[in-house]
Amino acid sequence: MRKIFIAATKQNDGKTTVSLGLIRNFQQKFGKVGFIKPIGQRYLEEEGLKIDEDSILIEEVCGIRSGLKDMSPIAVEKGFTERYIMKPDKKSISEKIQASFRRVSKNQELVVIEGTGHAGVGSVFDHSNASVARLLGSKVIIISSGGVGRPIDEIVLNKALFEKEGVKVLGVIINKVLPSKFDKISSIVKKGLERKGIDVLGVLPYDPMLARPTIEQILEETDFQVLCGKEYLERSVAKVIVAAMEPRDAVRYIIEDSLMITPGDREDMIMSALSCFCDASDKKLKVCGIVLTCGITPEPAIMDLLTKAQIPVLLAKADTYDVATCVHDITVKIRPCDKDKINAVVKLINENVNFKKILKGI
Repeated sequence: MRKIFIAATKQNDGKTTVSLGLIRNFQQKFGKVGFIKPIGQRYLEEEGLKIDEDSILIEEVCGIRSGLKDMSPIAVEKGFTERYIMKPDKKSISEKIQASFRRVSKNQELVVIEGTGHAGVGSVFDHSNASVARLLGSKVIIISSGGVGRPIDEIVLNKALFEKEGVKVLGVIINKVLPSKFDKISSIVKKGLERKGIDVLGVLPYDPMLARPTIEQILEETDFQVLCGKEYLERSVAKVIVAAMEPRDAVRYIIEDSLMITPGDREDMIMSALSCFCDASDKKLKVCGIVLTCGITPEPAIMDLLTKAQIPVLLAKADTYDVATCVHDITVKIRPCDKDKINAVVKLINENVNFKKILKGI
């Protein structure tokens, strides 16, 4: 049985995106492909069980039915690390991971194993990504974000940690490379890594659509409340406008699918947003939503206009700066309902990853 461990140089480099794309493409070649994320840090409650959200995504999108608990055997919940330090039990964690892996890999031709962060993550409870890859006898693909100097440094460091555990690094996939720098970075990074004996298995151009949150995702990740437009929460956000200036100046920064953040008592700004809500020529949304700050709800007349405009409006208690920071820091994750993003990921991986080299290596 073939198996491959997907690691990264840091969090949010695109492990789940790559895992999803690889699985969907591998499913075209192999009838049976399994998945496991041995250790998860972002989990959801499913039937009383703590399940990593990436396992839920893979199960639903890829149709893998191996049992969610086995696909996500260890959930690092609040207090997990502290409890382990006070009372270590390496053997118990290892046994759970191995038992789950045996079940998810049964009758499979290939299993994709998703790590959690860089090679050393999990060392605090004796289960770093490097040691888990060794435990499961898997070779590794490292994911890194676009660039030259920093990515190469981080890849070499991670490779050293894996090799210290006796784990072979099959190669790397460079993710999120700006299209304007794609050719240059592809060439230089390949040469730089070849000097270190590391194969480049793929270079993925940055697709801004994959980084766009929806209004609903912002709502899920915050304590904001919906004032109106609940049925339009699936609109995606291309740009965030912090409207703390004069309306005539703010309008210049508004592009298609902008989310405006403004104090709830700035009626002039709200009216400006409404005035460019739709482009009359092509009906494209300019302002796709508004977040009102400082816990201030506009006057009934303004709220009536917002409701009639069919625009999602959220209310936040915090001030404008804190709200803008909160929205900026949201980690955008692909969800099962994001069909366009999923199709884009599958196509991106198919066109830019060397599958022959991967299969030859495993």
